[in-house]
Amino acid sequence: MTAGPATVSTGGQEDTRTRLLGTALRLFTEHGVEGTSLQMIADALGVTKAAVYYHFKTKNEIAEAVAEPGLKELNEVVEEATRQRRRGQQVDHLLTGFVDVVVHHRALIALFNRDHGVLRSVTKSWAGEENFGERILEILIGPDGDVNRAVAAHAAIAGIALTGGAPEFAELDDDTLREHLLDVGRKLLGRPRRVS
Repeated sequence: MTAGPATVSTGGQEDTRTRLLGTALRLFTEHGVEGTSLQMIADALGVTKAAVYYHFKTKNEIAEAVAEPGLKELNEVVEEATRQRRRGQQVDHLLTGFVDVVVHHRALIALFNRDHGVLRSVTKSWAGEENFGERILEILIGPDGDVNRAVAAHAAIAGIALTGGAPEFAELDDDTLREHLLDVGRKLLGRPRRVS
C-alpha cells in the first residue's frame, strides 16, 4: 500500500503543500538547506517521508517552491518599474516594491542571506528568468550612470536585503521596518523623501 499525500481536515492537498513549504522554510532558516533532510521536514509536519515525496521529489524542488512567491513578486515589481514613464518614477517604484518584497518575505530573505548558494541556485533555475540583480541595477543606475550611482545602487539593494533579513530586526513590525528601509534606500539613491 502506497502512502498518499498527507492532508488536514480543512484544506486538503493544497493546505498540506502550503504547510510543507512553511515548515521547510523554517527548517532551512534554522539548519540551512544542506542541513535539512526530507525526513526532518516530514517529522516536523507529522507525516511520512512518502507524503513529502508526493509533493516534491527533491530538496531543491522544495527550495525553489519556497522561493517562488517572492521571486514572482520581485519579477512583477521589476516589470512594473520598467513601464514607468520617467526614470525617477522607475527608481521610486522599484525601491518601494523591492522593500515591500523584502519585508513581506523576511524569512526567505534571511535564508538567502545565510545561504548564498541557495539564492544562486534558485534564481538561476527559476522559470528561466534573466538575472534579477542585473535588471534591478540597470533601473537604479540608469543608462548614463557613473561609478557613484553604481556603488549607491549596489549598497542600497544589498543593504536593504541584508537588513531586512537580519535577526537583529526580526522583532520590528513590518511598517516600522519598511519605513526605515525606504528612508535609507532613498538616502543612498539620492531620492527625495516622500511626504505622507
